[in-house]
Amino acid sequence: MEKIILEISGMHCASCSAIIENALKEEEGIKSANVNFGTEKAYLEFDSVEISIARIKKIIEKLGYKASEESLEEEMDDHHKEAKAQEIQKLKKRFVFALIFSLPIIYMVMGEMLGLPMPMFFEDYGSTIQLVLVTGVIISCFNIWTSGFKNLLRLAPNMDSLIFIGTAVAYFYSLIISILIFLSVEVEAHLYYESAALILVFISLGKYLEAITKGKTSEAIKKLIGLQPKEATIIKDNEEIKIPISEVKAGDIILVKPGEKIPVDGIVIDGYSGVDEKAITGESIPVEKKKGDEVIGATINKTGVLKFKAMRVGKDMVLSQIIKIVEEAMGSKAPIQLLADKVSFYFVPFVIGIAILSFAIWLLLGQPLSLALTTFVAILIIACPCALGLATPTAVMMGTGLAAKNGILIKSGKALEIARDLNIVIFDKTGTLTRGEPVVTDIVEISNSKLDVLQISASIEKNSEHPLAQAIVNKAKEKNLKLDEVKDFQAIPGYGISARLENKKILFGTRKLMANNQINSNIVEEKMIVLEDQGKTAMILAVEKDIIGIIAVADTLKDYSKEAVEMLHKMGKGVAMITGDNKRVGQAIAKLVGIDRVLAEVLPQGKSAEIKKLQSEGNIVAMVGDGINDAPALAQADLGIALGSGTDVAMETGEIVLIKDDLRDVVTAIDLSRYTLKKIKQNLFWAFVYNIVGIPVAAGVLYPFTGWLLNPAIAAAAMAFSSVSVVSNSLLMKRYRSRIGKES
Repeated sequence: MEKIILEISGMHCASCSAIIENALKEEEGIKSANVNFGTEKAYLEFDSVEISIARIKKIIEKLGYKASEESLEEEMDDHHKEAKAQEIQKLKKRFVFALIFSLPIIYMVMGEMLGLPMPMFFEDYGSTIQLVLVTGVIISCFNIWTSGFKNLLRLAPNMDSLIFIGTAVAYFYSLIISILIFLSVEVEAHLYYESAALILVFISLGKYLEAITKGKTSEAIKKLIGLQPKEATIIKDNEEIKIPISEVKAGDIILVKPGEKIPVDGIVIDGYSGVDEKAITGESIPVEKKKGDEVIGATINKTGVLKFKAMRVGKDMVLSQIIKIVEEAMGSKAPIQLLADKVSFYFVPFVIGIAILSFAIWLLLGQPLSLALTTFVAILIIACPCALGLATPTAVMMGTGLAAKNGILIKSGKALEIARDLNIVIFDKTGTLTRGEPVVTDIVEISNSKLDVLQISASIEKNSEHPLAQAIVNKAKEKNLKLDEVKDFQAIPGYGISARLENKKILFGTRKLMANNQINSNIVEEKMIVLEDQGKTAMILAVEKDIIGIIAVADTLKDYSKEAVEMLHKMGKGVAMITGDNKRVGQAIAKLVGIDRVLAEVLPQGKSAEIKKLQSEGNIVAMVGDGINDAPALAQADLGIALGSGTDVAMETGEIVLIKDDLRDVVTAIDLSRYTLKKIKQNLFWAFVYNIVGIPVAAGVLYPFTGWLLNPAIAAAAMAFSSVSVVSNSLLMKRYRSRIGKES
């Protein structure tokens, strides 16, 4: 399966995106299709054997839209930005020309109502002047007519189709009346030139404002793209050469001076400096970098000179991966949007049906043609589903953009919705709540054996990659102990290690490991309990069948573990901890941080089963882990939150990735999700209410009681500004402030 993002031009409303999406989903070989009106992009997963990109483009073009491949390079390209600016300028010109032609019409209509002085030729040739001027408005907005007409012919009507039908009916009806008047035929009928003109003026204004405000919702992506420097200084043959960043290759030696941006990801080979990583991780304090440390592209070198070897360039860079994740999230749909999508797909045909029905009913009730026509046009114009299509994507775009700014990558709109509904957050212990860098605290010798407990333990543990093993080896190095070679080394996940040293079987690990090898650990139980009650991990060392000692290791808590748990409790969330350690160690750590529930002695493969058990009790569960050994648990949880290190953000596990190592970001992610969902609901409420109230009013339900009908021009103004109000409400999300700032 391949993934591709296509830029779609020519979409005018939510029904456009629904038409394209449904057509693509019907094609063989397309696994998933998500067409987002807010981002004007199609996010596709397809089988390249069954369907080609060229074929996909043809399907979209056949529907009357244009499709082009999107890439980071294209996004960064100045021509691409210029094209967007030109589109906004074009919409502005269209609105200005339409307004200029319509101003005399407005004066003529308003002047008549308000008794303003009217030039003689206006009175004598009023209908002819209006005809000429409204024709000018139609010509300036003719692409709305052509788009609407073509979509009607394809039996896939969109917003432009509603505008086309409404304005064309008003224009040609008025034209027939004008001809009859010109031919001196006595006819009593109202002219609708001003309605046709003002509808197109307001629609043009709405589209212009929408283009400006929609552009602002994707500022997060633009800012991320803008972080990358254009050039890099490489060292070649002892010379400093400046080259475009696109020409940097993995393995190049790069020089970065104070104040310069680091161009690509790499490893420091010489120098020492503080690097500002705020743009990537959200961390405000510069991070010290020395030989052997990793540096991230687009971060700023503050003080010293750094020389580093390029490791990841182009699309493999952390920044590129972040942009990809954020962009995919912005294009994804929250489950709440499915309702809006379904409504949008059937909405336009439904509105046309309602308009025709209203027109027929008023005529059957014996009302004049002018009244029936007014309701027909007003319904078509007021019901355009733009606001409905923009309600969710604009809020999701803002929410994911804000999250990225705070060092949190939210991979999908679905993750936003789940995060708000969580009631239990489970933390992995080692490497998540704790630093994962334990130290040896106690060495207890049990027998009178002359064997060195630390030396034997370190000898067999030097082959292990476990953090506890590293602590024991480091302790032995501190004491300058000589480590022996072992044979038959075997790591037993969740239990410990077995090996042979000088032809003797060595076992090092838990009580279970001893029991499985018929070794009675009761003789050390008391000492084990004392150590475990202090929150230490105690491991038993046995040579052959004799227990010769215990080594206790303690892991230290991360800086903000306790604070994060307290903040989750304030939000009303239950907090649990899952660990492979025994219950006493788990309880001791839980007591330190204030955790409610401990799931102890759980093997890595058993973590997902424990989460499933909680889910079966009706809980909505988030799992917070390091994203590697916790992968099955992260996948099983309703929401997987993976801790990234700033250089590992492309991990597949976890729907939310925390770039910096701060557990308070779990709280920010949940809080931001809640805030985003609140905005989506506000947007959808106003979009639905607008149509629920607007359509009956346009149909004339108030006319029998008040004698009042909705003027189609007012309907056009209301429709245009409904979209702008929804986008503006999403833009207000910029005011969001993290709870961390408030409570720390």
